[in-house]
Amino acid sequence: MLFRPRLASATLRCFTTSATAQAHVSHIGGKPIQVPQNVTFSPTSTELQVEGPLGTTSVPLHPFVKIDFPQPNVLTVAVEDSDIKVQRQMWGTTRTLIFNAITGMTEGFTVPLYLVGVGYRAALEEDPRGTSDGGNGKRLHLRLGYSHSIFVPIPPHIKAEVPTPTKIALSCTDKHLLGLFAAKIRGYRKPEPYKGKGIFVGDEKIRIKSVKKK
Repeated sequence: MLFRPRLASATLRCFTTSATAQAHVSHIGGKPIQVPQNVTFSPTSTELQVEGPLGTTSVPLHPFVKIDFPQPNVLTVAVEDSDIKVQRQMWGTTRTLIFNAITGMTEGFTVPLYLVGVGYRAALEEDPRGTSDGGNGKRLHLRLGYSHSIFVPIPPHIKAEVPTPTKIALSCTDKHLLGLFAAKIRGYRKPEPYKGKGIFVGDEKIRIKSVKKK
């Protein structure tokens, strides 16, 4: 009897997948940005200037980043070759920076700080040194449980309010600079995990630890 082997194609199952094709697509960088009517752009070879009701700022652009406007009031970000790691990393980063710049020039950013602790107080007062130290003429007077008060000059780009003695509201058009100044204030009394005292930024929470007893 003649034996005929089965063809391999008859027993193999075929699958199709798009995982390889989309392996180097940035989920953040690929999202289009909706641009408000009151925002204008001035792109150059090295940066993108964003102008809105609250002012003007710029976002640095790498040579491989491409900015396009496929529709009115819609901005997209792309890179030349997403297979290159550096371009893939900067794709989502550039898109986030542009989005934050648009939000900062139209709405601004605000972050609250909460002073938690017995006797912890904050007050906004005139800086006797004026603007000589690089501030805007105002300073924060903080009492954080030390034997001395802490005075923090407020930078020109930061707006500070103290609605209650235990709450500080900071606002700025630049999210990065706002975060740096908030972290500076937090550094004077970082939250500690045993009594839960300190300066908390936004909805920051910590896990309370129990004291070890001998």
